Amino acid sequence: MLFLLQPLPPISSFSTSRRRVEPSFAAHDNARCRGKFHVASARSEDDYHATLKALKSRGLTPRKSLGQHYMLNSSINEQLASAADVKEGDVVLEIGPGTGSLTNILINAGATVLAIEKDPHMALHVRERFSSIDQLTVLQEDFTRCHIRSHMISLLQNAKSSGRNSKYAKVVSNIPFNISTDVVKQLLPMGDIFSEVVLLLQEETALRLVDASLRSSEYRPINIFVNFYSDPEYKFKVLRSNFFPQPNITGDRLMTGTNFTLFESLGTAVTRMKVRVDAAVVTFKLKEAAEYPPVASTKSFFSMVNSAFNGKRKMLRRSLQHICTSLEVERALESVGLPVTSRPEELTLDDFVRLHNLIVKG
Repeated sequence: MLFLLQPLPPISSFSTSRRRVEPSFAAHDNARCRGKFHVASARSEDDYHATLKALKSRGLTPRKSLGQHYMLNSSINEQLASAADVKEGDVVLEIGPGTGSLTNILINAGATVLAIEKDPHMALHVRERFSSIDQLTVLQEDFTRCHIRSHMISLLQNAKSSGRNSKYAKVVSNIPFNISTDVVKQLLPMGDIFSEVVLLLQEETALRLVDASLRSSEYRPINIFVNFYSDPEYKFKVLRSNFFPQPNITGDRLMTGTNFTLFESLGTAVTRMKVRVDAAVVTFKLKEAAEYPPVASTKSFFSMVNSAFNGKRKMLRRSLQHICTSLEVERALESVGLPVTSRPEELTLDDFVRLHNLIVKG
């Protein structure tokens, strides 16, 4: 039995114009971001109808439990592929192909595509839609549990034996928002497999991953992780009107971090709110192992970082005293030019690396 997020609107209620609408752009103004970001906003009517027809043909509606939000604008998908510079002979991983609109663009660009889809109905739809295409493999699996490394190694080896010189693969995906962090954590340490990862994320997540500021509540261990393994870049904003259904977040998520002050005066009723949210495209240029910051053990490094942030607002000399004494932590902080009263949200990636190498014994 399918759990419905939003019923499909009647196809006849929208224009049947075949004219393609190109995206318009506007500046994205956010105090946490530097530079000028562009907004991709226009909808391709053809893609809207194609998406609804694909779902209606199987009697399906988007499932909230799977975080399904289908892209209605083919120009956004083209920009996703362009952000990764997808070209003839590339090997591309797509997570959550849905109706196959992005898949189609990747294939037309000449890429060999591995599409991983958890929903068995949508996996079947994509297989049937591209049944005559040899350069697509569809796996009906939960990405967060699949052995992606072995799948990709096999695909790259096959590409090499076919005469295509693809040393690294790429990731280009409009992923379910509810697995964003899991996807990032699984993919970014795979710089030996992927050269870059291009993801369409909830905008709040995109901003937090790319440009969380020091000394802010948005600065977390995931920021250290992202910058350890990659060079992230916010590419452009995608308005919620480009999705069906439009993504939203609930009030309990709004009442966190810097958002709390804005909503605290509304009382407990805010936790029952649903607020529409936009999305954004982020690219992660993955580092190879030789480019990682110099730590003896990544496991011990991230264990230390997580411990540092576990004690909210605690000074490092207290939160890290299970690793060594408070006095030793203070001396290490002084050695790297930091105050002995430092807290985790005040340290950069390089600061954490130098601190780790002083207090964690081989």
